Amino acid sequence: MPEKHAKKDTKLYLSQLDKDLNRSIVKHDLGSQFWLLFLLLIIGTGLYSYIIQLRDGLGVTAMRDYVSWGLYISNFVFFVAVSLVGFLISSVLHLLGYKWITPITRIAEQIALAAVALAGIIIITDMGRPDRVLNVIKNARFASPIFWDVTVITTYLAISTLLIYIPLIPDIARLRDKISGVPKIQMKLYNILSLGWHGSDEQFSIIKKAMKILAILVIPVALAIHTVTSWLFAATLRPGWDSTIFGPYFVTGAFVAGVAAVIILMYVYRNRYHLKNYLTDKHFDKMGKLLVLVAFIYLYFNINEFLVPGFKMRKMEGIHLQELFTGRFSLAFWLVQIGGLALPMILLLFKPFRKPTPIFIISLAVLTGAWIKRYLIVVPTLLHPYLPIQNVPENFMTYFPSGTEIMIAALPIGIALLVITLLAKLFPVISLWEIAKENGVSKEDLLS
Repeated sequence: MPEKHAKKDTKLYLSQLDKDLNRSIVKHDLGSQFWLLFLLLIIGTGLYSYIIQLRDGLGVTAMRDYVSWGLYISNFVFFVAVSLVGFLISSVLHLLGYKWITPITRIAEQIALAAVALAGIIIITDMGRPDRVLNVIKNARFASPIFWDVTVITTYLAISTLLIYIPLIPDIARLRDKISGVPKIQMKLYNILSLGWHGSDEQFSIIKKAMKILAILVIPVALAIHTVTSWLFAATLRPGWDSTIFGPYFVTGAFVAGVAAVIILMYVYRNRYHLKNYLTDKHFDKMGKLLVLVAFIYLYFNINEFLVPGFKMRKMEGIHLQELFTGRFSLAFWLVQIGGLALPMILLLFKPFRKPTPIFIISLAVLTGAWIKRYLIVVPTLLHPYLPIQNVPENFMTYFPSGTEIMIAALPIGIALLVITLLAKLFPVISLWEIAKENGVSKEDLLS
């Protein structure tokens, strides 16, 4: 093919790439407005409920002396779990050299950034005196798991921000130079965030080295974030929490929740922004296989978690297990184990269920089950203290979240979804320059 024809074809390809991958930025329709209004309604209701809690205290929730951790901490553990998918996709699979993850990486990083940022906010909603939050740092004890939880969450947030921002710089520079029809303030933002990018070999080399360093650094931090969270539970003698495998148990469960969340967002982006040529059936098939793999590992830890105490059947452990297996929490427990883990795993072994729509529905079930699982980790154990619950009001003996508590718990979910939405409205949801590079487009053509 003559040179001028090749350059013309490259220009047409890049033009189509700009049109497809910038669609999330330029698309403003009734659906977008309705979605933003819905999220703002959830956030507004949650903020109003939190003001009530600040005014009247934690008594507006259903948490009492025995169940002192409830919906908020269940939410916290869930968000920390989902955030680990950034480490799995951007670090582990990237370092192993899997090229098929390229269109998925930024989606995983969006979820990771939103989830870990909101995990910290959730802790504040659980505090009766949020004005004393800095005391966690000022009066920190080295031996405290809570101090280390704050430390690793902050560190993971910083690394997650860099993981999503650094590979964005070439795309931001292209938006700065090519995009039209966006507000002036947005163009100024692109100009600032592009950091004077002009696409030199040295700049690309810096990005490559920085990404490799971050991909390595994030491994111990990501493993620590959920391991330390698990120690908040495991470093006690309570039945249900007194376990030596809570670290890997939490981490593998986090991979299951995170992969399911990525599949859901992939499906939404694919259909909402017409990205079927980039998020193909092959990508859903690969993600389905990955979900089966991590689910199998998580199933092993689930079996181990209940088989060992069930075999020994010590008195308090026995009461706890009976409540889960046949008691008041049995319906939720078996829905999680069967509908949120075993059945999805079996279905995904068959290729037709790894197609986009079936795997989307299955992932919704898995993610819902993952949240309920966190609730079952937190609440039933607190209702089974070693000392009997006696001489207290009836509502101390049970726990069901109050309306105010539910609205406050919905607040971080709404904010997390808003963060993901805004990221999609500001930046391409798939890395344009990496897709172009994989298809043979030179650095010079990207800048032309």
